[in-house]
Amino acid sequence: MEKRVFLAIFLCFAVLAVYQAYFAPKPPDQAPVAAGVTPSGTAAAPSPTATATPTPGTAAATPTQPAAKALVSDSTARDIVVETDSVRAVFSSAGAVLKNWQLKHFKGDEGAPLDLVPPDMPPNLARPFTLGTDDPAISNTLATALYRPSVDSLALGSSPGTLSFEYRDASGLSARKAFHFQPEGKPYNLTVDAEIDVSGAAHPVTLSWGPALGLGFKPDGSREVPVRALQYRDGKVERLTPSSLEKEPHYEGALRYTGVEEQYFLSVALPGTQNVQVNFQPLTLPVPNDPKSRTRSFIQYNVHLPGAASVPFFMGPKDFDVLHAVDIELVRAIDFGMFAWLVVPLLQALKWINGFLGNYGWSIIVLTLLINIAIFPLRHRSMVSMKKMQAVQPEVKAIQDRYAKYKVTDPERQKMNQEMMALYKQKGINPAGGCVPMLLTFPILLAFYNLLYSSIELRGAPFMWWIKDLSLRDPTFVTPVLMGATMFWQQKMMPSTADPVQQKMFLVLPIFFTFTFLWMPSGLVLYWLMSNLLAIGQQYLTTRMIGAPVRVVPAKTAARGNTTPGKS
Repeated sequence: MEKRVFLAIFLCFAVLAVYQAYFAPKPPDQAPVAAGVTPSGTAAAPSPTATATPTPGTAAATPTQPAAKALVSDSTARDIVVETDSVRAVFSSAGAVLKNWQLKHFKGDEGAPLDLVPPDMPPNLARPFTLGTDDPAISNTLATALYRPSVDSLALGSSPGTLSFEYRDASGLSARKAFHFQPEGKPYNLTVDAEIDVSGAAHPVTLSWGPALGLGFKPDGSREVPVRALQYRDGKVERLTPSSLEKEPHYEGALRYTGVEEQYFLSVALPGTQNVQVNFQPLTLPVPNDPKSRTRSFIQYNVHLPGAASVPFFMGPKDFDVLHAVDIELVRAIDFGMFAWLVVPLLQALKWINGFLGNYGWSIIVLTLLINIAIFPLRHRSMVSMKKMQAVQPEVKAIQDRYAKYKVTDPERQKMNQEMMALYKQKGINPAGGCVPMLLTFPILLAFYNLLYSSIELRGAPFMWWIKDLSLRDPTFVTPVLMGATMFWQQKMMPSTADPVQQKMFLVLPIFFTFTFLWMPSGLVLYWLMSNLLAIGQQYLTTRMIGAPVRVVPAKTAARGNTTPGKS
């Protein structure tokens, strides 16, 4: 009974841990977007009020009336650069759209500031903050118009500031966009005000962000960057995969936030209590100039409001403290899993330790040590119980052999359980004593595991020697191999009451885990390696404290194996 419970718990833990690490959400295969896809992402299921928003380069595809003479516009397309302490933003007066949103404190794969706006997009796809309405002709005009900017450039530092664009033509069409940087001191927030009217009549507003986020792939070819739609409504966070968006791309109501996420970064609108409509569309595009013909995955989205819009956007890192300052519920954009309630204090502890050490690799080691000290009593109790079980295993085996000829449904098998429980009681052994204490440690271990997988603090954080980025795999595979070796060592040391077949199965798991962890972030591997080493040390300590188990030799009557149950 005990060995089956132990086996079930161990395998459940193994499956859950491997699923968390190896089967993290990935974008499913999608058909490449056709050339005629609409830029706003509403082609699959258009809203009854929101119409697809054309983008620069699509004017020829939509029959329009001759363009009205521009009364307020820019003379030529040009870039307007806005610099803050945290962001370098580049806007174009052609369409008054965002071309670059570079995060100064986060580096891309080539060492330059990370840009959240995907580069090299096809001309038929929207750029961030493309303005549209319910009239396709007006939307096309607004997407291709040259807007007059309020300034040629802005250098804001840590101060708030505003960049506005205006367009007006002889048909009576008037449009205005205003971008408010760092409202309330929030460095990655951008509040967008937009209004459209024709001859004084206001029109509904659609703001398209276009494809999000970043490159959509890793230049070294190690993996794709999975993206998901994300929104908060009715008190719940919804993470929508590309396959689910193919079935249902349109949502509306009071969405506290809505947009697109990847592992470490986020682009979301924050309508708050406003009723809005949002449309998503997944798409797959080829990697530019790639000899391997790889693809990259994105999700584009737009936000539609019935009148003039004033919508805050957050475009930045999934850093707990940063998100908390924007909206207390926005921290749930970080996918900490089912043990989020435990991950948060662990994250704060990790950051606190790093404040002293200044190296997240050593901080992981120290926090792993503290966690293992905290669970030491539970592990010790589990090991002691397992050693006691190991000591009486010959007697347990003798009892099982005596009843082996009876079927499971035979009433005589109940006597076997009664004899085993009597034996456990006589020896002072709790059959669940080896499992329950270890089971109580799993939430802590898995919470720390989820923390390291999701924490942006590890992105770009070096440890030492060859490990330059704890969020990437070990390029030499040294730490995964060491982790597998220590896991094998730990399994060999662990007291077990399992039969030889089950013991061999346990010894295969380290090999499986080693191959699994070859591609995992080195921060995760470092944590697992240290956990194994500390568990091995505790096993040695426990053995020293309680001594080697004394195997009890069963009585002759129990060892014969042919004694009729119930008779002497």
